[in-house]
Amino acid sequence: MKTDLTVDTKGMACPMPIVKAKKALDSLQVGQVMEVLSTDKGSVNDFQAWVKQTKHELLSHEEDNGIYKFYVRKI
Repeated sequence: MKTDLTVDTKGMACPMPIVKAKKALDSLQVGQVMEVLSTDKGSVNDFQAWVKQTKHELLSHEEDNGIYKFYVRKI
């Protein structure tokens, strides 16, 4: 997937992946896509809840060898 920005939050615990993602997303234009990398298992639920609250679009999320990848489009 083509992304405009990658945010690496590996090794950070809740709530830091969301905090870093929010700050990064603020720098994007509407329609751009951000990739967030996390090793926090709780981030799956955290990102699903966060995009519902903020109305951004969670395009997909996947897990690969303990690294969670989230793709969020700014709305």
